[in-house]
Order: sequence, then C-alpha cells, then structure tokens
Amino acid sequence: MKLFCKQYSENGVPLIILHGLFGNQGNWGQHAKFFAETYKVYGFDHRNHGRSEWDNSMAYEEMANDVRETMQLYGIEKAHFIGHSMGGKTAMQMALNWPHLVEKLILVDIAPVQYTGHHTAVFAGLDILNLDLFENRADADEILAEFIQEKGVRDFLLANLMKDEEGNYSWRMNLDVIRKDYAKLSDALHSEKTFDKRVLFVKGEKSDYLLKKYEKAIFGLFPKAEIQEVKDAGHWLHAEQPEVFQSMVYKFLKQ
Repeated sequence: MKLFCKQYSENGVPLIILHGLFGNQGNWGQHAKFFAETYKVYGFDHRNHGRSEWDNSMAYEEMANDVRETMQLYGIEKAHFIGHSMGGKTAMQMALNWPHLVEKLILVDIAPVQYTGHHTAVFAGLDILNLDLFENRADADEILAEFIQEKGVRDFLLANLMKDEEGNYSWRMNLDVIRKDYAKLSDALHSEKTFDKRVLFVKGEKSDYLLKKYEKAIFGLFPKAEIQEVKDAGHWLHAEQPEVFQSMVYKFLKQ
C-alpha cells in the first residue's frame, strides 16, 4: 500500500518519521521541521490513519511492507528512522526484515514486546462518543474527559475528527479496524534475525512502556541498542520535552 507522505526538505540523508496509534504524521510536524534543517525528512501516515488508505487488516508485517513500498515509490534507497509507539514497532519490523533499507533507528518509548491494557480508557471514551450527538469539539472533549484525564491526550485524539460542509463529523482514522486488530498491534515482534546497526531507545521517565524487564527482548533483537531516558516525561515524551528529545536524537544521528 502506498502511504500518504509529506516531504519536509529536499537535501540531506533521508529521515523517515513514523507516528503512533491514533496519530498521523502531522503530530510530528514540529520535529520534522527541526530535523529538516539537516536531513531530508519524510512523514508517513500509517494505513487506517491520517490521509493514507484504509484496509481491513493491521499487522506489523503489513505495515512495514507499506513503508517499504512507499520508500520505493519516492526513490528512497535507505533512511534513518524515528518511530513512536506503534510507529516504533513498525520501524523495528522494517529493520529486522530489510536491514539494508535502514541506517540508524530511533525508537520512542516502545519495546518489541507484548503490551496489554494501555488503551482501555481510550477505546471506552471513543466508543461512547456518538458523532451524531455533539456540535463541536468542546462537547466531544467534555465526554472524553470522563474517561481520559489528560487534556493533551484528548486533544491528540480529537485531532482525528473531520467536519464536512454540512457540519457532520467523521473520524480520520479507521477506528473499527484498529479495534478489531488491536491484539495484533499489541503483540510482540518475532524474528530469527537481529538488526546489527546502532539503535537508540528513548524512554519517558514516567512511562511504563520501556521497563527494565524488557531489556532482554530489546538486546536479543537489537544487540547494538542503547537506552536513554527523558526526565519528567511520559509516553508522549517528544511532546512533553521537545528540545531535550531533539538534542538527544540529533546527537545520536551525528555520532
């Protein structure tokens, strides 16, 4: 599948940014513009997200192949990757399947392990949100607040709402398929091969996505990995501490 792609710059080594679940490439616009001063930056929307096509299946093998096909269409022979959460797992799958396409790999608050229960409240809030029964995003936000306390998370989710000329709302994401295949998205990655280039795992201090008990799985697949922590930040560490994140990544890419 060809993914929607926004190219932020024309010169430099290619750098592809892959967003997380319920997101789109625009969530990373601030960072894309920063890195575009040095790198040839591309932002991809995953299938069933943003402006990419919808499909009835979501699995990391499929999503990694989407990225590979889109690289071919844009003439990208190899690239650095930044991947957050679901996008990080997709980038890991890319590196394990086609290591010749990947240079350095930056994985933001995610490990190649199985996760459970991280989005229970999100699904509960989105399921109760009847798109025909509210008039504006403020009404939707009030409903979501009963399930999701963090205003930033609610804003992130509601950025997926689209309003047509008649005032009707619809989702920019394929919520039905995301819900159906959530177990696939939560599953661990498996590979008989390892990725033997340098990899940076960036952990949010307050997040439980990159725990010490996951290091065996990390180093088993990525033996040259290093793990760095961003203080006073959770799972969306790149939004909470953008300058710290940019400095950390830029230093890693330049080494």
